[in-house]
Amino acid sequence: MLVWERPEPPDRPVPAPLSRERIVQAAIQLADADGLDAVSLRKVAAALDVGPMRLYGYIATKEELLDLMVDAVHAEIRPTGDSWREVLRSLAETTRQAAHQHEWLADLLGGRPQLGPNTLASGEAVAAGMDGVDLDTVVPAIAAVNAYAIGAVRREITERRAERASGMNQEQWQVTFGPYLQRTFATGRFPALATVVHDGPHLDADQTFRAGLDFLLDGIEARISA
Repeated sequence: MLVWERPEPPDRPVPAPLSRERIVQAAIQLADADGLDAVSLRKVAAALDVGPMRLYGYIATKEELLDLMVDAVHAEIRPTGDSWREVLRSLAETTRQAAHQHEWLADLLGGRPQLGPNTLASGEAVAAGMDGVDLDTVVPAIAAVNAYAIGAVRREITERRAERASGMNQEQWQVTFGPYLQRTFATGRFPALATVVHDGPHLDADQTFRAGLDFLLDGIEARISA
C-alpha cells in the first residue's frame, strides 16, 4: 500500500504527538535550511524531540519521506488562468517560485510522475485548463512546459550554489574570466560566439526565464492553430 493510502497510527496520549504532516513539515524546515543532506529520519525525529522508531509508524523509508516533501510543496504549485496559455505559464512560474523557495526541490523534480494528492491536484488544474485542446497536443505540451521549467530552475539553482561555493556573484565571475574570453575571441576561432557575447542581449534570470517560456508557448500556440 502506497504511503498516500496507508492509514496513520491511531492517536495516543504521549508528550509529543505525531502526524505525517508534522514529520513532513519538520523535514522541509531542515531541507530549507541546510539541503537534502540534512534530512534523515534520525534528524527529523530529533527536531520533533521523539525517538526515531516512532517515525516508522508513519513513514517506512526516507524515499517515502522525500515523496511526501515534494507533494507538500506541490500545494504551492496550483496553476490558474483563463486560457490554456495562461495556465501553462502559471505552471512554469509557480514551479519556479516553489523551487526558489525550497531550493532542494530542484534535485527531486523530474523522473517518474509524483502520485501524491497535491501533485495530482496540480496536474488536474493544468489538464482542466487545457480543455478544448486536442489531447495529442495537450500531453506533449504539458510535458514540454514541465521540462522547460525543471531545466530552467535547475540551472538557476546550480548558479546560486556556485555563487555560494565560490564567493563570486555573476558579475564578479565575469570580471574574473572576462579577460580570458577576450583573448580567446581575439584569435578569431569563435566568431559567431564572440558576436553573441559582445552584441547579444544581457538578460537577467527573470528575463531569460520569461523569454524562453514565451518562445515555447508561441510554438505550442502555432501547433494548436495549425
